[in-house]
Amino acid sequence: MRLERFYENTEILHVNTEPDRCYYLPCDATGNSEQILLNGVWSFQYFPSVAEAEDFLRSEFDPKKMDKIPVPSCWQFHGYDRHQYVNLFYPIPYDPPYVPFDNPCGLYRRTFAAENLKKDERVYLDFEGVDSCFYVWINKAFVGYSQVSHATSEFDVTEYLSDGENEMYVLVLKWCDGTYCEDQDKLRMSGIFRDVYLLRRPKDHIRDFTIRTSYEEAVGKICVRTEKSGICTVKATLKDGDRVIGEQAGESICFTVEQPVLWNAEEPYLYTLELETEREKIVQKIGIRTVEIVDRKLLINGTLVKLKGVNRHDSNPYHGAAVTKEDALTDLRLMKEHNVNAIRTSHYPNAPWFSELCDEYGFYLISESDMESHGCGEVYSEEDKDWVSQIAKASGFAKAILDRVQKNVIRDKNRTCILFWSLGNESGYGPNMIEAAKWVKAYDPTRLIHYEGCTWQDWQKQDLSVLDVTSRMYAPLDWIQNYCENGENKKPFLHCECCHAMGNGPGDLEENFAQLYQYENYCGAFIWEWCDHAVYAGKTPDGKEKFLYGGDFGDYPNDKNFCMDGLVYPDRRSHTGLLELKNVLRPVRVTGYDRRTGALELRNMLDFTDAEDALEIHYLWKQEENVLEEGMISEFHLPPHRTMRVMIPPLQTVTGADETVLTIELIQKKDAPLTKAGHLLGFDQIVLAANADAVTQELSLAESVALSLISCTETETEYCFAAEHFTCRVSKRTGTVVSFIKDGTEYLKQPMVFDIYRAPTDNDGNISEKWKEAQLHHAMVRVYESSAWQRQDGWSVRMHFSMAGVSRQKFFEGNVEWKIGNDGSLGWYVEGGIDQTFPFLPRFGLRFGVDRSWNQVSYYGYGPQESYCDKHRGSRLDVFTQTVEEMHEDYLKPQENGNHFGTRWVHLEQMPDVGFTSRGAQPFEFGISEYTREELERKKHAFELEKSDFLTVYFNDMVSGVGSASCGPELAEKYQMKKAHFIWQMELRWA
Repeated sequence: MRLERFYENTEILHVNTEPDRCYYLPCDATGNSEQILLNGVWSFQYFPSVAEAEDFLRSEFDPKKMDKIPVPSCWQFHGYDRHQYVNLFYPIPYDPPYVPFDNPCGLYRRTFAAENLKKDERVYLDFEGVDSCFYVWINKAFVGYSQVSHATSEFDVTEYLSDGENEMYVLVLKWCDGTYCEDQDKLRMSGIFRDVYLLRRPKDHIRDFTIRTSYEEAVGKICVRTEKSGICTVKATLKDGDRVIGEQAGESICFTVEQPVLWNAEEPYLYTLELETEREKIVQKIGIRTVEIVDRKLLINGTLVKLKGVNRHDSNPYHGAAVTKEDALTDLRLMKEHNVNAIRTSHYPNAPWFSELCDEYGFYLISESDMESHGCGEVYSEEDKDWVSQIAKASGFAKAILDRVQKNVIRDKNRTCILFWSLGNESGYGPNMIEAAKWVKAYDPTRLIHYEGCTWQDWQKQDLSVLDVTSRMYAPLDWIQNYCENGENKKPFLHCECCHAMGNGPGDLEENFAQLYQYENYCGAFIWEWCDHAVYAGKTPDGKEKFLYGGDFGDYPNDKNFCMDGLVYPDRRSHTGLLELKNVLRPVRVTGYDRRTGALELRNMLDFTDAEDALEIHYLWKQEENVLEEGMISEFHLPPHRTMRVMIPPLQTVTGADETVLTIELIQKKDAPLTKAGHLLGFDQIVLAANADAVTQELSLAESVALSLISCTETETEYCFAAEHFTCRVSKRTGTVVSFIKDGTEYLKQPMVFDIYRAPTDNDGNISEKWKEAQLHHAMVRVYESSAWQRQDGWSVRMHFSMAGVSRQKFFEGNVEWKIGNDGSLGWYVEGGIDQTFPFLPRFGLRFGVDRSWNQVSYYGYGPQESYCDKHRGSRLDVFTQTVEEMHEDYLKPQENGNHFGTRWVHLEQMPDVGFTSRGAQPFEFGISEYTREELERKKHAFELEKSDFLTVYFNDMVSGVGSASCGPELAEKYQMKKAHFIWQMELRWA
C-alpha cells in the first residue's frame, strides 16, 4: 500500500467527503432512527510511523492479530503512544505543511451489517471527531480522506457496500498539515474520539436546511430554507408543545408566531419544528430570539444582557477528549448550580449534541472554530516580526482556515444558544482570518463575530470592521475602565479569558464582575477555565488518587501543570474558586441596609426574570454561633435590573457582643431541569459592630490579681519564665517563644518563628521569582536589643529586631513585645514596617508546631472553605468546627492553601481539654496544616505529600491575596502585604 500524502497538502483537505451540512439525525416516516451507531469495540493496531504501517489490504494480513480498542476513545488512554501536554509550543518542528516521518498512526478495523440495501436509498458514513486526519477503506476499496479534528466528516458509501457483512478500515494519523491549525492549550490526544455511525436515507431527502428567527412587536418569525438531494416535497410543521401552530410545504417556509415565548438562558423555551418528506422526518428544537449590538450594548431580544461565562474544553481524566453526554450534563449541572450562564467552547467546536443541550438547558454559547496556530510565535528569530500571524497570513493556509470556520458555522447554524461565531484562538491576524470573517458575515448575518487574536495587532492597519466586539484576555482593571469610558470605542468589550483559575485562585473575581455590571458596553467575561486537565493513573498503595500532568509522561516539550487551571478538579469536585464564583454571580445582591428601619435594598442581577419568580429570601441574625432571629421573605416584586427595598424585622438591641451578623440567603424557589428547589443560589452578609465600624478589642491576658508567682532567668540567648505549672522560654535570637511546657508537657513541637513566606501558589509564579531574588525564602531574624520587666499580671519582654534574606538588606524592622501572663497565657504586640523597595511579602506572621492530636479546630472567621483577602466572597463569617484534615485543600500540585481570612478567634484542642484559644485585637488570618510549607513546595503531586510529625499553625497579620497572575494581571496593591507601618496584636491562652 502506498499512502497518498494528503496529510501534507494544504490544497487537499478532504477527499470524497460530502458538502458540509447542519447537524441532525433523521428518522424514517414511522419515527424510527435511521442511524446505525458503529461505536463499540474495534480491532486496532498501533504503528510508530506511517512507514511502518502494514499493508492491511494484502490477502495475507491477519486482522485476528490486531488488538482491541473502544471507539470513541483516545489511544493514549489505552497504552499506545504517550500523553503530552503543551500549551503554545508545537509538538513537532515548525515546517508547514510537513510533519515528521515518524508520524504515529492507528489502524482501526470493524465489520458491520448492511442488509436489504435498496436501489433508491443512500448510505452515509459519519465521523464526528477524529484527531488529526484519517483515511477510510470499505471492502478494500478506498473511500476517502478527511481532516479537522473537531468537525464532522461525512462520506457517501452507498457504492462501496455489499448486502450483508462489510469490512471497514480507518487509518488515523497523529499529525498532518492540520496540526499547524490545532495548537490548542490541552493534552494532545489521538484517535476516533467521537461518535461514528451510518445513516440509511432515501435517495430523495433533505440534505441541509437553515433556520432563522426574528422578533419584532410581539410577533416572532421562524423561517426555514431547505436544500434537497433528489426530488421530494418538504412539509414543515411547527409545534408549541403538543399543539400544532403552523403547517406549510415548500423549500422556503416562514412561520409567524403571535406573542411568542422568547428563548433566553434564564427561560430556554423551545418550539418543535418537524421537516417531513414522503419517507423521512427530521425533528429540530428551536428557540425564537434575536441578538444584536445597539449603541455599544449587547442585546438579546432587545434586552441588555451580561454573559457570565467560563471557557470549557472537552476533557475527562479517565477517557480524555472522548466525553459523553453524561460528562457534559455533569458540567452543565455544576455551571447552573454556580450561576454560570455562558460558555466559550475552547478552542474548537464541541460535539454537535453539546449545543443542543445548551439550547435545552439555557446557556449562551461562543462557538469557536477549530483554529489555533499559537506555536508560530515560537519561531527562533531575533527579528521583530509578527511571527504568530504566519499561518493567518500564509496564502497556503487560506483554504484551510476558511474550511475550519465554515465547518463550525454550517454544522451548528440552527442552534439558538449560539450568539457568537469565533474565528478561532491565538492565531494572530491576517488576510486569511479577515476573509473567513467576511464569509461568516455573508452566510449568517444574524449572529455576531468574535476573535481575540487581533488585539495585539494594533501596530498594523488591518481590517477590524468584520469583528463585532473588542475582545481581550486578562485585561487589567484600569485598561477596562479606560476602554469602557472612552466614547470613541464603538464596539462592546468582551473579556474572553479572565481571572485565571489555576490552583489556589482566582482572587480577582469580585473586581472583574463588578466592572461587568458597571459598564453597559462590557458585555461578557469568561473565566479561564472550567476544569483541570489531567490523566488518572490509579491509586497509591495508601489509597490516594493519582492525577498526572505535563512532564509526567516523558513528554517533551511540555508545560508542566499549566493545564491544571480549572474551577473544578479533573473529576469535577469543586475548587474553592468555583464557590467564590458562585457567590460573585449570585442572582440578587444586597446593596444597602438601614439598621434603624430594617429596610434591605436589593438589586436583581438577572436579565429576564423577576427575582420573586426565581427565589425566596432567608434572613438570619447571629452573634457568633448563637441564632437570634430568622425568617423567610417569599413575596416581593423585583424585576430584572431593578433595585427595591424589602423590610425585615429590625433586630432588637443586644448587648454583650462585639458584632452581630445578618446573613441574607437566596434559596431557589422551584425545581429546574438541572437544579432543585431549596438549592442555595448565593448569600450576602452585613456585619454590624456593637460600638464601632471595625472590630477592635483590648486584650487583657489575666486578672489583675496575680494567680501564681513567675520567676525570670536571663541568659545570653534567652529569657526563661517559670511558674508552678508552666515554663516559657523566649529566644533573644529569634525574637519569639521557643518553648512552652505545661504540667511537664512541651506544647510547642516546633518553636515559634516569624514567618513571611509561603509555598508559592500557581498564581504566585511570577512574583515568587522576585521573592526568591529578594531571598525571602531564606529570611533570618536579627534581634538588636531586648529587655524584660515584671508586671502585676505577669511579665513583658520587648525586643527590637529586623528580618533579612541571605545576602540581602533587611526588609522589615520593628519591635515585638511578648506578654507572659501569670496564668500561662501569651500575648504579642508587633509594630514595624516593610521596606518599600522590596516586593510585597507573601505573609507576615508567626508559625509554630503543635502535637498532631490537637486535631479539632473551632474558629470564628470566614469559612468553611479557605479564604483570603481577595478570595472570601464565597465564604461566610460564622463559627465553624472542622478537623485539620478537613481544612486542607488538596490541590493536585501542592501549594499554599487552607488560610482563613477575617478571623476573630481560634480554638484548637486535643479532646477533651488540651489546646489553646487565640484572639486578635483586630481580625487576623490563620491556617493549620498537617504538611509543612517546605513539603508543599517540594512535592509536585498531591499524592506524594507526606504528613509531618506535628501540625503547623500559622497566625498572620496579613496574607497577600492569591490573584490570578499565572496568566492574568499582577495582584492588586490593596491585596499585597507591603505595609510601610502596621501594628499586630494577639493573645493565646493554653487550655
